[in-house]
Amino acid sequence: MITTSNREHAVPHEHDAVARQGIEEYRRQARRHRLVIVSLIGVVLVTAVLAINAGAANTTSVDVIKALLGQDNGMNKVVIWNIRLPRVTAAIVVGIGLAVSGVVMQTTLRNALASPFTLGISNAAAFGANLAIVGFGAGMITSNANAAVTVSSPAVVATGAFIFSMLATLIIIALSKNRGFSPETVVLAGVALGSLFTAGSTLIQYFADDVQIAAMVFWTFGDLGRPGWREVTIIAVITLVATIFFMFRRWDYNALDAGEDAARSLGVNVARLRMVTMLVAAGVTAIGVSFTGIIGFIGLIAPHMMRRVVGIDHRFLIPASALAGAALLLIADTLARTMISPIVLPVGALTSFFGAPLFLWLLMRKGKQ
Repeated sequence: MITTSNREHAVPHEHDAVARQGIEEYRRQARRHRLVIVSLIGVVLVTAVLAINAGAANTTSVDVIKALLGQDNGMNKVVIWNIRLPRVTAAIVVGIGLAVSGVVMQTTLRNALASPFTLGISNAAAFGANLAIVGFGAGMITSNANAAVTVSSPAVVATGAFIFSMLATLIIIALSKNRGFSPETVVLAGVALGSLFTAGSTLIQYFADDVQIAAMVFWTFGDLGRPGWREVTIIAVITLVATIFFMFRRWDYNALDAGEDAARSLGVNVARLRMVTMLVAAGVTAIGVSFTGIIGFIGLIAPHMMRRVVGIDHRFLIPASALAGAALLLIADTLARTMISPIVLPVGALTSFFGAPLFLWLLMRKGKQ
């Protein structure tokens, strides 16, 4: 016969069993998420090797290995070390920077549509670059057989792009503090801001000469072959520091996902977190975009893909999104170089071509919700 005392003793045991099951399920999910991250590392490495091996110059895997090990001092070494390897490294670090920036922007603004591209930050960078090209004469035609258009002062152009990217970010932050602005309204304001900077770029192009217009169009094309080792190193260092910062604040982002009131109750300074996060994310985006041109939708696609795989826990979401962004940009750039070789397509056009349908799908999904 079960007495009242026995029932009272049984309840704690049931609670313990439920708690143990919850802990085991949490550990299983954590193991699965770690396996996903390890798998993504493998995907990035394999894609990088294929990207180094792909191109107009006929190089085999053996040639690539010899060049990387310093056993080939001929043309293959020049192609691998001076052209392909900086390009592949740029794809990895820029992809990581755009993806992690997209993750934290979506979290801090509490809007799934937020990204460096949709908030107008990339358009602001283009305006700054165009202003530098016209105002400081940073566009020119090189004296070769192809009369190629180049940017003669990349540091000046990069500085202009960076300044206006940060200006756009400060405007977005100021709008997000306005109580009358919902998360959806902030993104719409970002779209309007992007249109404003695009209009400014159009006016600059209207008053520019042929060479300057060509230089502006050349810069606007997202091109990972533009940065050399020095520029790639700058992007990599800033992206690494920013990613470490985002990982350090991962618990704050998890708390913010539960709502601003919940985050405040856990001791998170939401206003300061939003301000610092947006500035750091914009800085990473501005550095990448200023050296490579506009590359859209990586910061939107990668986080959404990884949320479906690893969930919303930022301990796993940030590194998974970073690796996914690197892999996506590597794949896009490899396709851009090989689809109609030896012609190299603008990688920004490919990412926008695949990213725009996803953006429309997200808009329709939010409308249904």
